[in-house]
Amino acid sequence: MSEALPKRVRIVEVGPRDGLQNETQVIPTAVKLELIGLLAQAGLRNIEATAFVSPRWVPQMADHAELLGALHSGPHAETARYPVLTPNLRGYESARRAGAREVAVFAAASEAFSQKNINCSIAQSLQRFEPLMAAAQADGVAVRAYVSCAVGCPYSGPVAPAQVAALAAELKQMGCYEISLGDTIGVGTPGQIRQLLDAVAAQVPMACLAGHFHDTYGQAVANVYAALECGMTVFDASVAGLGGCPYAPGASGNVATEELVYLCQGLDIETGVDLQQLLAAGAYICAQLGRVNPSKLARAMATK
Repeated sequence: MSEALPKRVRIVEVGPRDGLQNETQVIPTAVKLELIGLLAQAGLRNIEATAFVSPRWVPQMADHAELLGALHSGPHAETARYPVLTPNLRGYESARRAGAREVAVFAAASEAFSQKNINCSIAQSLQRFEPLMAAAQADGVAVRAYVSCAVGCPYSGPVAPAQVAALAAELKQMGCYEISLGDTIGVGTPGQIRQLLDAVAAQVPMACLAGHFHDTYGQAVANVYAALECGMTVFDASVAGLGGCPYAPGASGNVATEELVYLCQGLDIETGVDLQQLLAAGAYICAQLGRVNPSKLARAMATK
């Protein structure tokens, strides 16, 4: 293994939120709890559970308070962290009433995407976060940030790395402990990821950055490897590659957690995740959704 690669990575499992929120069917709370329990049993310790958003806009997340309450009283409450997405102060306050201990906010590096997705400019989205950040600081709640369209935008095309770097620096200055750089539509290549990380790491320490690579063009695992070579040690992943982007037609889900773990095993990089148990979690949710597991690794392992 190259000496440049890290010895261990932290995986943030986003399937229960980023994956299931893109489903057309509403998933029962009991199914979500079973999935999250299986993921925790597999060794995942950071599982983004749900989103405190309007049920009118995202009905798949309408059970957010019930779900989070059950998780915090469940068998893995002492070993797993369950961050939740909170787009504004109202969502944050609802999450806190449900017992949230960590939240995430999201902004876009593309003005066009920001307008389409949350109906405001990038600058306005950051202004919306200010009262949320103040409340979180007062409450001692950790805040993570997502930067969407860190490589390309479905409406305006390529996004300049310098633009992403400036946004990431602002989010860090506002108090976000970690910024996840999202290739939302999955157009990035390893060379582009290296350029992106060179630019962002010049303004935000690599230790405060994470990678969020969708697999639309089949480059997600290659992009993870490029990021590993740059020193990145935190990656978002979605069990069975669940997900997509409602504002980017045709976009695939995040890199499959199974494939990320398999890559790391081959590089002698520790993840703390049991691959066989993870495969069982992916098989469970795909059976509930009535579909074949999209993960190539899962399909290959199923034939053995």
